[in-house]
Amino acid sequence: MEISIVQADALAFRADVLILKYAQALYGVDAQVVRRLDASGKGVFAPVPLPPEGSVNLVDARGLLGAKDVLIIGVEPLARFEYAEIRQFARRSLEALAEKVPEAAHVAMTLHGAGFGLDETEAFRSQLAGMIEAWQEGRCPPALQRVSIVEHNERRVERLRSQLDEILPKGLEALSNSSKARSTAALQTDALRTAGAGSRGKAHVFVAMPFAKEFDDRFHYGIHKAIQAAGYLCERADMSSFTGDVLAWVKERIDSAALVVADLSGGNPNVYLEVGYAWGKGLPTVLVASEQKDLLFDVRGQRCLIYDNSIRVLEEHLTRELQTL
Repeated sequence: MEISIVQADALAFRADVLILKYAQALYGVDAQVVRRLDASGKGVFAPVPLPPEGSVNLVDARGLLGAKDVLIIGVEPLARFEYAEIRQFARRSLEALAEKVPEAAHVAMTLHGAGFGLDETEAFRSQLAGMIEAWQEGRCPPALQRVSIVEHNERRVERLRSQLDEILPKGLEALSNSSKARSTAALQTDALRTAGAGSRGKAHVFVAMPFAKEFDDRFHYGIHKAIQAAGYLCERADMSSFTGDVLAWVKERIDSAALVVADLSGGNPNVYLEVGYAWGKGLPTVLVASEQKDLLFDVRGQRCLIYDNSIRVLEEHLTRELQTL
């Protein structure tokens, strides 16, 4: 079995089966797929059946997607879908595929967790670990040759490919002729052994910053890189992506964080709310801002790292600060 990262539109990508999750509400790609299939029916076809938690549905794509079929896995609501659940989802996906479509040779799925606040690296490793577990135990379709993780964002594709090369430099195919013991040993690397299974025990930093496209590079290459180098998981909340009690999720992640990093650029009110909550809980908090003028009056007397619109300077400042802390 080959695992690859592909830059493409998941709805148009050609595969035998596209695997999606249903977190008891529709988000992202799963919402787009269901809308397309439902809208095309025009009363001729029944609406796409959405499985409850723990159930699986196989749906005929009817030529409306690049994939022939869609396998939908019912999982926990999004606020409870964390690293352990991602690992279980990936494993369950291949197990269910073996039952529903044993002849599937090429499967597509998307990355889970990173777009909703979880650490991108840990989420990817958790998903990868779940797939490898199913593969090692022979709980995937006997005809399966390739799993493609489809992602439209070019920068994320680069990051995931780099991680995949680091974790599996020779790929799974290099292990396929090895003994089971050697295959199992591959999973026991630090990167995969604890991903998902032990993620809750890893210290994390909560990042308070706007979840907007213009902040992506600052987060991934300035903040996330420095936090990861310090040995922490790095999480942030996209308040626009959740339904239900968003604030409860944010408070839980801040409560359990080792410290909070807040980018005050632009004076985003959600960021100030999260900083105020962290201060109220007595958590160590590192403030950063693109420019001094970004600071509102109530924090101007606080120590803040100014990075002058430079991602490199942001990474350097934050790296030194975390080392000091």
